[in-house]
Amino acid sequence: MKKKTEFFRKSAILISAAALSLGAAGCNAVKGLGQDIESVGQAGEEAID
Repeated sequence: MKKKTEFFRKSAILISAAALSLGAAGCNAVKGLGQDIESVGQAGEEAID
């Protein structure tokens, strides 16, 4: 019975670490997209001026 508990505990830790990694990568992608959109807006303003 102890082996099953240990297996589930290790699995939960692994899944949590994977979720955190994917979440961090997603945040960076959204942040980068926001910066790209902002730079396009600035270039548009400079072109108009």
